[in-house]
Formats: sequence, C-alpha cells, structure tokens
Amino acid sequence: MNRLQGKTAIVTGASSGIGAAIAKELAMEGANVVLAARRLEKLDEVKNEITEIANGKVKIVAIQADLSVQSDVNQLVEKAQAELGNVDIFVNNAGQMRTASIRSGQVEDWEQMIDVNIKGVLYGIHAVLPSMLSRSTGHIINIASVAGHEVSKTSTVYSATKYAVRAISMGLEKELARTGVRITNISPGMVDTNLNSNRTWNDRKMLEAADIAKAVVYAVTQPDYVNVNEITVRPV
Repeated sequence: MNRLQGKTAIVTGASSGIGAAIAKELAMEGANVVLAARRLEKLDEVKNEITEIANGKVKIVAIQADLSVQSDVNQLVEKAQAELGNVDIFVNNAGQMRTASIRSGQVEDWEQMIDVNIKGVLYGIHAVLPSMLSRSTGHIINIASVAGHEVSKTSTVYSATKYAVRAISMGLEKELARTGVRITNISPGMVDTNLNSNRTWNDRKMLEAADIAKAVVYAVTQPDYVNVNEITVRPV
C-alpha cells in the first residue's frame, strides 16, 4: 500500500530494533525515510535492507546523529529537509534503558537516560515543530514505554524518563489543538530486541518490533482530523 506516498519521515534510533522496524513499515507505505542514530555502519545496513525491500521506490537517507546533543538534532533535521523536503512525520524513538534504582547511585546511567529519553525527545520536537506549525500539518510520534505507567524497584529512573515522555506528549497535544499538527504517544510492553535480550516478561511471549511499527503506521494514516493521542501495546 502507498498511504504515505510523498511523505517524509525521520526515525531516530533507527539502527536496530523498534526504530529499524518503524522505518521499514513507513517505507513500505510509500514514505521517504531518514534514518538517524549514532552507529552509521548499522544505519547503512538498515538503509540497504529497506532499499532492497522497497525495490528502490522510496528514498532512504542515513544520517549519523547523537540525539542527546541539540546541535546534532538540529543538523539532522536541516539535512533531512535539504535532501527530502519538509518533514511530515518525526518519530522520537531513540532511547536508553538501564537498570538503575535510586539506591544504586549510578549517576552516569541516570544522566544518559535523562539526556536521550527526555532531552533528546524535546530537541527533536523543537527542531521539527516550527516548520510543521507554519504548514499547519505534521505528526510527531513519541515512543514511551509501559514503564511510564508502572514502576518496578529496578526501573525507577527509567520509568521516570518515560513518565516524562508521556507528560510531554499529553501537554503538547493540548498546545497543538487546532493547529493541524498531531502528536501520538506509543507505550510498548516488552519487545524482543537487543535492548531486552537479557530480560523476561512473566513468561509471556515478547512483542515483535514490527508490532510497534504497525501501531505507528495506524496512527499516522488516520484522516487529518483524527489525532490518536495514546496507544499502549502489550503482549497477551
């Protein structure tokens, strides 16, 4: 299907896992996609894979960027606009998941999660929002987590960052009412990715990265007057 033909999307954290799956699904729907992450070699692998799957019918661009650095995020958006034109969809997917309780005192881990999971999300929004507002169209997708709904004794700081993503999404939805720009918060349960390779989920089958990608496509392919604000995806 080509429900997103002519659209341009940026997906952060696109070198593997959920980000790579989202990029593939968007490309299969006809969108041109900018892949962003720190690992350029991995991005190129994803780029080549998507290009082959899509038979070259869409443009795929790989841009190296550290989402915790505002200047990198600004340059990412500027390069994307120069290569592919206006950004229609921005997926804030890059994230850090570290097991860090408050008692552990692992300040460096806390800072990495805060820098990527919160500040990185804000930097991305800040970079794309002015253009979207000027055109009265655009869609921002924030990938949060069920950890932003429930807190375990080992997830205190990680959960706090994902609560923050949900709060940003909820507040932004109110700020953007009647502007034409939409915002969707997606909270995945445990997904079978490298990030969760050493984790279990109460003997449930883990979700596939493609399951989250399909939720993104669902949100961005709704009619322009429909804003899907919140999607929570859990294993059965």
